[in-house]
Amino acid sequence: MSTTINLLITGANRGLGLGLVKRFLQLPNHNIIALVRDPSSPSSQSLTTLPRAPTTTIILIPYDASHWDSAAQAVKLLRESQNITKIDTIIANAGIAKVYPLIKDVDPKDIREHFEINVLGPVALFQATRDLLYAAKQENPERQPIFAWMGSGAGSLTNGPDIPSAAYAPTKTMLNWYGVRLHREEDWLTSFIIDPGWVRTEMGNWAAQLWGVGQANLEIDESVDGMVEVVKKATRERYGGRLVEYTGKIQDW
Repeated sequence: MSTTINLLITGANRGLGLGLVKRFLQLPNHNIIALVRDPSSPSSQSLTTLPRAPTTTIILIPYDASHWDSAAQAVKLLRESQNITKIDTIIANAGIAKVYPLIKDVDPKDIREHFEINVLGPVALFQATRDLLYAAKQENPERQPIFAWMGSGAGSLTNGPDIPSAAYAPTKTMLNWYGVRLHREEDWLTSFIIDPGWVRTEMGNWAAQLWGVGQANLEIDESVDGMVEVVKKATRERYGGRLVEYTGKIQDW
């Protein structure tokens, strides 16, 4: 009898999160835990009607990455209402990119908002889910649980694009540090950062229009297909503590 994989994705009802949910629902023996701001919204409810493998299910759980306690509340709900006792894989996808100012113009409020959602959100998520990830390791010592941070090439110090981004890009640079450090602190866990590329999501295309280039350069399907393969192949030895492009290529910091 095949073991069911519990896979959690934040920001699951739009953009890359939605694309990932669609792909993982096609895999057999998966329980997709979709963390969304409002499970009753049409975009969230539409997740329940997506095509899926016969042995795969989906659960909608309320979650707001801007509130530190929200992750712990989501885990409490998972334990009490869904009887979830372990999580095998987490993709911390939820994030924002709302403004692209120069350093001389950036509003401290924008820095704080991006930091709270893009950095504090995933950190709180790991703290809240650590015991469930460790339970997955105890259940199957041969398999390494995964905590994947959704990064961005914008956070690269060597290859980042030459664009103003004094609120968003620094948060992705910070995620690189957390991904590396978590790999070193938790030797039972596979922790790494995914670079999805510059994708034609609503957020990606909006940024492209700001910069006068029309649209981002990568289709959602290509990015998501690549990221799913990265997650499926991920081990500590292969990707642990690394910045991994959707193609599987290891990126420079």
